Amino acid sequence: MKINLPDIPESEQTPLVKGLIGIIEQLSDTVERQQEEITLLKDEINVLKGQKKRPKFKPSKLDTNTDEKSDQGSTDNKRSGSTKRSKNQTLTIHQDNIVQPEQPLPIGARFKGYRDFVVQELEIQSCNVRYRLACYLLPDGSTVTATLPNGLAGQHFGTRLRSYILYQYHQCQVTQPLLLEQLREWGIDISSGQLNRLLTENHDDLHEEKAELLAAGLQSTGYITTDDTGARHQGKNGFVTHIGNEWFAWFQSSDRKNRINFLSLLRAGNKGYQVNTCALNYMATNKLPAPQLALLANTPVTNFGCEEEWSAHLVQLGIVVKRHIQIATEGALLGCASENEALGKLAVISDGAGQFKVLQHGLCWVHAERLVHKLIPLNEGHREDIAQVRDEIWSFYKELKEYKKQPCDTKKSALSKEFDRLFTQKNPL
Repeated sequence: MKINLPDIPESEQTPLVKGLIGIIEQLSDTVERQQEEITLLKDEINVLKGQKKRPKFKPSKLDTNTDEKSDQGSTDNKRSGSTKRSKNQTLTIHQDNIVQPEQPLPIGARFKGYRDFVVQELEIQSCNVRYRLACYLLPDGSTVTATLPNGLAGQHFGTRLRSYILYQYHQCQVTQPLLLEQLREWGIDISSGQLNRLLTENHDDLHEEKAELLAAGLQSTGYITTDDTGARHQGKNGFVTHIGNEWFAWFQSSDRKNRINFLSLLRAGNKGYQVNTCALNYMATNKLPAPQLALLANTPVTNFGCEEEWSAHLVQLGIVVKRHIQIATEGALLGCASENEALGKLAVISDGAGQFKVLQHGLCWVHAERLVHKLIPLNEGHREDIAQVRDEIWSFYKELKEYKKQPCDTKKSALSKEFDRLFTQKNPL
């Protein structure tokens, strides 16, 4: 139920009238929330009765609508029949076959060159390599034997084959039975047990590379986007967290989704906890009681190599209240992460979930605009104001996308002023 209040002239807006309007707005908001809860409960009852829930509506396409599709100078959105690139321009030619006409050529025919016709083909075949390791008998009776290349890691399956198996299983979602059948059809002598071991064992180097990916991404960028969601992991319900931007994407499974988990991931492979200035400032800002804060600030030990050492330190200091442990742990994790100088100016963009509100936090554009979209108008004037602000937000977003393609200092200054005007404006009641 939405309450439409009439427009009240400024001269009639006495303190009593303004107070009553505020009460009406609060009651309207309460009724709106209760209606949403009633609708959710109705959906739950329908499910229990075997009926259908309300249909889900597709997400807004306002973001995609900010692209200028009708721009004649744009080459991103080509109409059918327009100039297209050569499909063979970037292809590497591996083999040339000279083809002569089948019919006999008459006397006087002159060769005028070739008309090229490029065919893309795929060759799939097994390649068995035998490494013959040279053995030598030394004068003292001992022997010396050559070693295998490091990439083989003592396995009888090459690096390209192992990469293909991992790619097919994890990226292409090919099941083990189908993958086993395919490999055997290509002449690969492999058992189901060997295939399973290739997929599940001896992947420490891949985990190290994954940890290095996050560290490199945090070091080379000024911002990250992050989100988490529920996911199954090793047959149990858990969560997966994404950290990345347009240059890299990193994922990690865990059994919790809170700020401790997020700060643990920001350490990028480091398992330590550190009580430094950054950690103590965080603890004070989040209202850790002064006695506990003093204990942590005055302790001679400030670095801890793992979670067990940190937990034992808190017990030794007498910090046993759950809330105090949480704040202290978050601070120590942030202190460890802050040793990476790149994190000092790192911007964290998220959907506004509490676990991500650290460092320089900001909402993604969609969630920032959603705050305006969720405002409840009480009259036609409110409705028009909300529509105008939403239009300004998405128009400004379109200008930002254009600036990203062709940045310049003049446009940067103008956009900065427009940003301040747009997001600090206040409309009178």
